[in-house]
Amino acid sequence: MMSSRSVSEVYTAVCEQHGLLINPYVLRVLQETTEDKLKLRGNSRLKGVQKLNNSDLLALSLSLRNNRTVTGLDVRYNNITDEGAGHLADLLQEENSALLSLDLMGNDIQTEGAEALAKSLQCNSVLLSLRLTGNKIGNWGAMQLASMLQVNNTLQDLDLADCDLATQSVIAFAIVLNSNRTLHSVNISRPLLFSLQDELVVHWSGMLVVNRTLKQLHLGKMCVTDSGVERLAEGLRANHSLRYLDLRCNHVTRDGARRLADLLKQNPTLQIVDLSSNRIEDDGAVYLSEAVARPTCGLRALSITSNNIGTEGLLSLAQAMTVNSALTHIYIWGNHLEEPVCQAFRELAASGRLPAERTDVSAYEADGELRLAEAFHGLRRHYYWTPRSGPEGGPATDAALTLTQDTPTPPRSAPSQAAQTHTPRTSPSLPCSPI
Repeated sequence: MMSSRSVSEVYTAVCEQHGLLINPYVLRVLQETTEDKLKLRGNSRLKGVQKLNNSDLLALSLSLRNNRTVTGLDVRYNNITDEGAGHLADLLQEENSALLSLDLMGNDIQTEGAEALAKSLQCNSVLLSLRLTGNKIGNWGAMQLASMLQVNNTLQDLDLADCDLATQSVIAFAIVLNSNRTLHSVNISRPLLFSLQDELVVHWSGMLVVNRTLKQLHLGKMCVTDSGVERLAEGLRANHSLRYLDLRCNHVTRDGARRLADLLKQNPTLQIVDLSSNRIEDDGAVYLSEAVARPTCGLRALSITSNNIGTEGLLSLAQAMTVNSALTHIYIWGNHLEEPVCQAFRELAASGRLPAERTDVSAYEADGELRLAEAFHGLRRHYYWTPRSGPEGGPATDAALTLTQDTPTPPRSAPSQAAQTHTPRTSPSLPCSPI
């Protein structure tokens, strides 16, 4: 636990020494925080929020030097530019830096700021999580971060969604992950690609064949088609580490769903699949239900919201859940929820097979008809924003976070094999050659 009062006193002294204005919002958070993570979000609904600028980051970075109690810094949705990112890079280069997580989502950091952070992380052996979502770092900034992963043996979580990555940098990350042995999660959703022919997926499929540490792969909004899913499935057949595959907002249809279903029948390691906002329709849902019904299927969560699925497909999934208890979370809102579907999911909820917090629909009756209402539940509902009241995240709204922290042994074809042997993680002894 951090000593908030001592940090606030240091902050005040730093501002006076360097002639910087004291940000009342920063001072209040420093005085009131009793956790080891500072949450200074610019979109907070607290009264008197004053968005942080580069000067505030300078004062804050100077205040956190020689501080061993603050291990997390959340400065989402502020007015931080490349200059502010440079101040944070200086903090990360300190030998006694204690920061384990840094969230810079939704700021105005561009290429120079990303380059400064990448250089600082080449000699940082503490930071575990870096989130740059929504900052326009571009292709060159992403290339610098990819090069950083060649020598950094500590970072485990890297989020570069909506960062205007280009084809070159997306391929660079796939190449680097062939040898990186520490990164557990990578998000490169919504790059700016010049081609829609799934060339990128070939590189990621090859990476999955040799990578043994990556657990989460987020490839949303990448225009992945059925042929791309087929290539990913080829790589995943030889992979036994990936737990979470995110393919939301792509061009996956029933043929791609069939490839994923075949994969789920063969690979019990994959536990979370997000196919939200694709178009797998009834046939794709039926293929997935056949895989779910297999006793060897290890899938625990499936999101198929907004996939143009009708009664046949949704009923087949409901029936599969009665056969295999491995699938505990399913999200179906945005499809064609006719009365038979409403009845089937009400029965699943009434029997206790599908608790209310593990799905995004809730049954109710109106004018003598049974209907389903949307519940604000999902894999990552609090990804872009925080709630007005109540706790942030949780097993209902951010189920993926809970599921990835609690990963039981995938089912095996041999019933006598009750536990899975895990290979210990090791860091590479030599870095890769520069890209």
